Amino acid sequence: MTRQAEGTVTGLIAGYYDVQTSEGLIRTRARGVFRQKKQKPAVGDHVEIQIDDQGMSYLVKILPRLNRIGRPAVANVSHVLLVISAVQPDFSVALLDRFLNFFSWQKVQVTIYLSKGDLLKNSDKLGQIKEILAYYEKIGYPVYDDATKLAADLPNLIAAGQIWTLAGQSGAGKSTLLNKLKKDANQATGEISQVLNRGKHTTRQVQLFKMGQGFLADTPGFSSIDLTPIKLNELCNYFIEFKKASSKCKFRGCQHLKEPACEVKRLLAAGEILPARYDDYLAMRTEISEGRLPEYLK
Repeated sequence: MTRQAEGTVTGLIAGYYDVQTSEGLIRTRARGVFRQKKQKPAVGDHVEIQIDDQGMSYLVKILPRLNRIGRPAVANVSHVLLVISAVQPDFSVALLDRFLNFFSWQKVQVTIYLSKGDLLKNSDKLGQIKEILAYYEKIGYPVYDDATKLAADLPNLIAAGQIWTLAGQSGAGKSTLLNKLKKDANQATGEISQVLNRGKHTTRQVQLFKMGQGFLADTPGFSSIDLTPIKLNELCNYFIEFKKASSKCKFRGCQHLKEPACEVKRLLAAGEILPARYDDYLAMRTEISEGRLPEYLK
């Protein structure tokens, strides 16, 4: 006699899947049928497991996915908590825009967290960074720079069944932040390579941690984001302030380049669109049209 149960994959350890169900956490293996179909369950997948009278269980079905992001992947991501460092590695608007547009393309909302601001305390550089981030907050991205406030707010922000994932370049401080958000996470943290100005990967697998009514995932750092699969004429839609302004452009499908009566260009000239955002838009268009990553990301 067997019975079925549904749950969420919260971890993968040595070929076993940890599945959080209404009955509790069940460690199980996947049926061989997934190998035959060249499928692999991912952390975050909503799955069906089969349990027999002896308590033996197998993962037998992957339920429809919302999305699948990253390597190793997290499935069904509702929201990204994007960690961007002030220093070590240095703050980069270009990198921030790459992440934001990648996740916009994936139809995933983003909250920005600025890490390591304490290393620039009372400096002009920190003030400049916060001024830039105030623009992102104005166009619709929630921004935090205080881990204590974020830890207090986050459980109320994650709705039932939602999966939020930490993301950001290697060494930005994702695991350090997770340790503050989830005291029992005990994630490894690493030193920054001063030579490469790039962090060592301290997280090598994905794990979901219970947070609020949903889950928070820690993932390995992204060393680069590949935007080349995005369709060139759709890129402008992933800059949220461009998309909002485009309804007032003279031409439908305006690419905000040399078209007359372009609202995005008008706002740019009026100082209401951050010039660096528009420069990044042009750089991303070149990258997509050439079908290759820019040299600085290789």
